[in-house]
Parts: sequence; structure tokens; C-alpha cells
Amino acid sequence: MSDLSDADLVARVARGDRAAMQALYGRHATAVYRFLVRILRDASRAEDLVSDVFFDVWQQAGRYEGRASVTTWLLSIARFKALSALRARSHAELEPEAAEAVPDEADTPETVLQKAGKAEALRRCIAGLSAEHRMVVDLVYYHERSVEEVAQVLAIPAGTVKTRLFHARKRLSELLLAAGIDRGWP
Repeated sequence: MSDLSDADLVARVARGDRAAMQALYGRHATAVYRFLVRILRDASRAEDLVSDVFFDVWQQAGRYEGRASVTTWLLSIARFKALSALRARSHAELEPEAAEAVPDEADTPETVLQKAGKAEALRRCIAGLSAEHRMVVDLVYYHERSVEEVAQVLAIPAGTVKTRLFHARKRLSELLLAAGIDRGWP
């Protein structure tokens, strides 16, 4: 199965080929999981949704039209699952014990830099971006998707992706500067 393209694997999955499904899962589960973790910020929920994403792939592989890469298609499914999960979670009440367990993250920029290295500071700054900007940065820089692929995943025009990316970079630069990291940071 390793010599088959992703599109060929999806076609075989559509015909009920379990080995093709295992191969597709093996190729993409980690990327889908990482994408979901960045959106949800909850590793256990992301694991559950990876299963949901690939269950949908199993059921709907015949609907794959090939207009986007298989990775883009999978990330689109994952994004919709994550957004649905976030909407559902926002309606759930927070238990008092859980509310007390939520850590106070009101550290100063100096404290953040003392606690963690530059990579951690960057992750915190990325977390400070809006959800739309964070998602675009994640897809472009962590998943190495093109502007066109990001547009397909997010179901928005490519121009909007470029605009969000511009504003995300600008805001990230401001956040990094406020954290004591200048633009010349390696």
C-alpha cells in the first residue's frame, strides 16, 4: 500500500478496502491529531476526534472528488469536527472543582521567558492570536499548506487567507516584542 497515492487509497477505501484505510490512517493520523490539538487545546478530545474524522472518511470516501489534496480534505473534516466540539463544549457547565483546578496564567513576559525557552514563548504568543489567525498560522507554518490549500480547508477565499496571515504575523510580532523577543530572533 505504501506505493499508492493518497487519492488511490481513498478510492480503495470507498470500495471497502480495510488495508487501504489502515494505510491512509497511518499516513495522516498524526498530522490530523496535531491539527486538532492546536484547535481544541485538549489532547484527549483531539484523540477522540481523530477517530471521528477517519470514521467519516470510511463512510464517505466515495464522496471525495479530488478537487483538493487528500490531506486538505482530511484537515477540512477535522476542522469542522473541532469547531463543532468547541461549540458543544462552550454550552457545557464548568464544575466548581474543575474551575478551581484551572491554573492562573497571568504571568508577566519576564516570568514566561524565565520558565520556558524561546520555543515555549513563541507557542504562548501564537496562543494569544485570535482563533482565525492561529488556524491560518498553524496550517501554513506547521502543516506546510499553501495559501490555496488553506483557503480550501477553511472554506474562505485565498485573499482572506493572505490578509489573515498578514495580520497574524503583525500581531505575532507585537506579542513577541512584548515578551522581550525582538524581530531578529533566530
